Amino acid sequence: MSDALDTDVQILAEQRGRLGLITLNRAPALNALSLEMIRELTRVLRAWEDDDRIDAVLVHGAARPGKAPAFCAGGDIRFFHQAALAGDPKLEDFFTEEYALNHLIHGYPKPYIAWMDGICMGGGMGISQGASHRVVTEHSKLAMPETHIGLFPDVGGGWFLSRCAGRLGEYLALTGHVLKASDAIETGLADIELPSASLSAVVDALAALPWLTMQSIADTLRQHATAHHAAAPIAAQRASIDQHFAGADLQAIEQSLVADNSDWAQATLAALHKQSPLMMAVTLEQIRRARHMSLADDLRMERDLVRHCFHLRPGAASETVEGVRALAIDKDHAPRWNPPRVADVTPAMVEAFLDSPWPAWAHPLAHLR
Repeated sequence: MSDALDTDVQILAEQRGRLGLITLNRAPALNALSLEMIRELTRVLRAWEDDDRIDAVLVHGAARPGKAPAFCAGGDIRFFHQAALAGDPKLEDFFTEEYALNHLIHGYPKPYIAWMDGICMGGGMGISQGASHRVVTEHSKLAMPETHIGLFPDVGGGWFLSRCAGRLGEYLALTGHVLKASDAIETGLADIELPSASLSAVVDALAALPWLTMQSIADTLRQHATAHHAAAPIAAQRASIDQHFAGADLQAIEQSLVADNSDWAQATLAALHKQSPLMMAVTLEQIRRARHMSLADDLRMERDLVRHCFHLRPGAASETVEGVRALAIDKDHAPRWNPPRVADVTPAMVEAFLDSPWPAWAHPLAHLR
């Protein structure tokens, strides 16, 4: 498919006909984004924006021979943990530059195809949800699972999740529920399903076209599309999701689920009880505010939130540092959340996260329009 042999280079960029092909080349780490990758992606996309030889861009993840594919498993959470404890200023750069990249992709002036084969979570969603063509495969697993690690669905998650129908945004943001291809299309977070193995043929077909337009790309993708679609399981839960996740606050959502003895409601409640109560409350407020915001304003709000995730309670006291510790460092899967129960979260605790630490003119993302 592409020359993904140079494992020291984390982003491979090549021209195939009039197609710019980008390979996320960090396969052993599930192509999770490093600061270096964010900078190189930004550099390449900026260069191709003004390059008359490139009509469109396709982004995919390097293959993992003998293993299931991964588009991008998100940001490098081990780096977050290490940088937060060390007071490394690169942590600030990471989020500022990542969110600016997300904004660039959403407004990209050329067709941008995201090949979301395999795991596509967190930061992977950030570099794919702004695509003009969002492709899923039989291996796709899409999610915004940040509440699992005491974070919130960032990278524009407030904006794109809040624009899902009904209360799907609240549900996906709070639970981190994983969507397979049919569910991703059903929720509006993907456009078309293609077989994983068709990537080379699709790239060859696009590279052979004299010009690449939105229409010629859509036609090419349709020619390779998966013939038979599985039903979307999430469709059957829509009424329940809309009922329970319309609750006025996190406690109301919890109580609504407690009162429903269906298997789905009890499994959903069990999932919520594993997350940070404080960061779920912050997330709920984020999604509901973002519903009425532009993408740029949402990204500025998320930049405020992520700053507070690491600085309101510095070091090991941070819910995010604790969440990453439990999941990826010590792997004990027993985070000590503070406060431990939904009932103990106060409005003042949530409000502290939403108060911007910068005046508007000095905000690191003030330039986004």
